[in-house]
Amino acid sequence: MKKKTLAIILGATMALSLFAAGCSSSSQSSESTQEAEDTSSQEETASEEDTGEDTKEETAGKGQLMMATTTSTADTGLLDYLAPIFQEDTGYELLWDAVGTGEALEMGKNGDVDIVLVHAKASEEEFVAEGYGVERFPVMYNDFIVVGPTEPIAATEDIQSVFTQIVDDQLPFVSRGDDSGTDKKEKQIWEDLGLNPTADPNYLESGQGMGATLTMADEQQAYCLTDRGTYLKMKKDADVPLDLEIVCEGDANLLNQYGVIAVNPEKYPEVNNEAANAFIDWICSDEIQKLIGEYGVEEYGEALFVPNAGTDA
Repeated sequence: MKKKTLAIILGATMALSLFAAGCSSSSQSSESTQEAEDTSSQEETASEEDTGEDTKEETAGKGQLMMATTTSTADTGLLDYLAPIFQEDTGYELLWDAVGTGEALEMGKNGDVDIVLVHAKASEEEFVAEGYGVERFPVMYNDFIVVGPTEPIAATEDIQSVFTQIVDDQLPFVSRGDDSGTDKKEKQIWEDLGLNPTADPNYLESGQGMGATLTMADEQQAYCLTDRGTYLKMKKDADVPLDLEIVCEGDANLLNQYGVIAVNPEKYPEVNNEAANAFIDWICSDEIQKLIGEYGVEEYGEALFVPNAGTDA
């Protein structure tokens, strides 16, 4: 009877041991399965994150767009404002050389840049007609103004009366003299009015950009033709504020139109035509045209440029 009882106890003990071992094995198996699933999930997440980073790197590393442009687009701060937005939207890094329009177009003719953004429509159309550019697209405009001392010239909208008085009274005048868009406009106005500015012994040429020319005019209390945007920015932000006021604005001859042109890849296969076309589409888009139209309003009380892409200007 004792043996039978002992056998039952031993049997029960073995059964309990086997049950416990089974539960332990099942628990370990479940934990292993969960660990495998967690590892797989982590690997998938990491893979997804890597793919996202790769996409960002691919977008951010699409290359550079080299532009030749005028000093006014740089001096106003417009390109500094737009460049990071362009890179974020397209992946291209925008680099530029700010010179006079004449020199900018020469850089395009030499294939030194991918695109030009300038403001001398006749010269731009000639650039395209000669096969150096693909097509001209209007982007924006502002206007030219004459600035200087408020005496003896009274503020007016009549550019003819202002330029005539400058020559007749031999008043000091500082010209860009650098074949820029501003210089071309000034020389054209003198010619259209039948006036010879060099008859004025106080007519000087700076041979420099708009900012430097305004500074020289300010130092000499001379008159000067400038784009409005550069004048407004320097009037507010220059280390030594300009002591020059607007004496002529609003004349029909003072419109200042900007156009953008991709350098012809058939003439220069090495140019980044894809980036150039991306920039043209981007800057002419409704979104960026709106940003251009808002630029300067908060800081200077008025927009420095008026967008007009899609027109025939």
